[in-house]
Amino acid sequence: MTEADRRPIAELTVRGILLGGLITLLFTAANVYLGLKVGLTFATSIPAAVISMAILRYLPGATILENNIVQTVASAAGTLAAIIFVLPGLVMIGWWQGFPYLLTAGITMTGGILGVMFSVPLRRALVVDTDLPFPEGRAAAEVLKVGAGSRAGEAESGRGLRLIVVNALVSAGFAIVTQTKLAVAEAALFFRAGAGATGITGGLSFALIGAGHLVGLSVGLAMFVGVIIGWWIALPILTALAPAAAGTSVEAWAGGVFRTDVRFLGAGVIGVAAIWTLVKIIGPVIGGIRSSMAASAAKRGGTMVAIGERDLPFGAVVGVSLTMLVPIAALLWSVIAGGPLQAEALPLIAGALLFILVLGLVIAAVCGYMAGLIGASNSPVSGIGILAVLASSLMLVGLFGRGTEPATTQALVAYALIVTGIVFGVATISNDNLQDLKTGQLVGATPWKQQVALIFGVIFGSLVVPPVLQLLSTTLGFQGAPGAGPNALAAPQAALISALAKGVLGGDLNWAMIGVGALIGVGVIFIDETLGRLGKLRLPPLGIGLGVYLPMAVTLPVVIGAVIGALYDRWADRRPDPEYARRMGVLTATGMIVGESLWGVAFAIIVYATNSDAPLALVGDGFAIQALVGGTAAFLALIWALYRYTRRMAV
Repeated sequence: MTEADRRPIAELTVRGILLGGLITLLFTAANVYLGLKVGLTFATSIPAAVISMAILRYLPGATILENNIVQTVASAAGTLAAIIFVLPGLVMIGWWQGFPYLLTAGITMTGGILGVMFSVPLRRALVVDTDLPFPEGRAAAEVLKVGAGSRAGEAESGRGLRLIVVNALVSAGFAIVTQTKLAVAEAALFFRAGAGATGITGGLSFALIGAGHLVGLSVGLAMFVGVIIGWWIALPILTALAPAAAGTSVEAWAGGVFRTDVRFLGAGVIGVAAIWTLVKIIGPVIGGIRSSMAASAAKRGGTMVAIGERDLPFGAVVGVSLTMLVPIAALLWSVIAGGPLQAEALPLIAGALLFILVLGLVIAAVCGYMAGLIGASNSPVSGIGILAVLASSLMLVGLFGRGTEPATTQALVAYALIVTGIVFGVATISNDNLQDLKTGQLVGATPWKQQVALIFGVIFGSLVVPPVLQLLSTTLGFQGAPGAGPNALAAPQAALISALAKGVLGGDLNWAMIGVGALIGVGVIFIDETLGRLGKLRLPPLGIGLGVYLPMAVTLPVVIGAVIGALYDRWADRRPDPEYARRMGVLTATGMIVGESLWGVAFAIIVYATNSDAPLALVGDGFAIQALVGGTAAFLALIWALYRYTRRMAV
């Protein structure tokens, strides 16, 4: 063993874990709000690394490896916020009245820890022995390298932190202005199209613009294609087939058909796209796992393993995974006990545990591969969640059949959602972990120390998610749930996943629209593959599915943000240091998301304290035209000013 391999420098430190936990509070709250509002979350590795470097540079003995641990903890916790794509469905169906702390944290934590364990044997398969790009992992590694021990790096981290703060303040400030009603938060125009109806809607949201910048032009254009299919082709046809009742407004007519039909069309596209992704990656994943097993055999044979190849022991991985089944069984029993499913508790719990183990392993491989291919932000984890809830619901149909009593059906739907929530925790964490492990590989980190840090990140995130969910549920509510107010959050994935579970178990799922969506999915897959062979810009099928499924008020700003981001990146590529200029753009987008999202959480507290849905309103409906014109002009001017400021910082 060489002296370098003794690694006498700080890596897994108490202060690094605690700093990662503090950053977790910021990014988890922001991701919970953003995910509930628009169905998107953002990767936190790069901003966490920038904040970590800006703070640790004032402390003695800080190292690149310690900074890497901080971003590992923070990114794992921020990613775990994606559990909100499932759990709000339990409130929407009336099973939960709020979010019970221990149960919510338990579902989140057990699934997340299983995700860490399942991704350990995949590290060699997907990080070491493949040429997957891992875009965010490589970007985070470059940020850490730039900031390691140089004045230039310290200056960059300081500028990066300033960018995040300035953009966050502007983003939050504009969101506050929309709550005063001096500027609109969303502009909408619905109109008749022949015998049917459609519309154009868009939100004035810096968080959505920032999200568009981060997902990139390919995904943004794919979502726009989805808007065209869902809103301007399918919706006019479907509304023409379902004429409005007398006295119904065009907006209510179009919106109702969108929720009952078009969304399930999008679900069909998403489902087929997710299955196609799985089919494409099974071969490489199996080959990588074989390589990992061969490396483990060589280690047992006495071969010296470098520090950069030391994972958690395989025995520990198996032991922790099996141990996690005990609290999972207890969680499932707490859901069943005293209810209509108690008599079937044993087969239900045994079947769910087997389902979580088998499907969890498959999903960990799928999500890890997708993160390596297109990045954690772009990885379509929600599509995996849709497949998981369909599979768990069909498993319950096999045990109970359809046509059960309403109380039994509701209990089965809740059980399917909770099982899906645990599997979804596996999906989100494995999606993020391998990205972090790639960063670690590039900066020379010790894998097992990162894997321990990931467990801490899961624990921190699991403690933060429930109170934020409870706050947003009791103040703003969720669209379609009992007691939802005018500021209710859409929680789009949770609404879809709960609707799918209810449809499968209740026997009234809109299979016709899902089937048509599946056919469209096959078509867009063919188009995407053709574009790939021609070397053209790809249109990811899952992006198209999301464009069909999400409200246009959400997708249109994301598309605009993707175009703005592409234009900025084109400018950055002409700079002397294009990677640095691009990183500044990423931090600008991150600041936009963080500012508005954190204000959303703060606004929920104000709503709770004042018991008013519009506590900051300064004007009434008579100011609507001025709010639309003036708000739109101010929004566009601020976007221009922020990107101009970013370009100055990048030069």
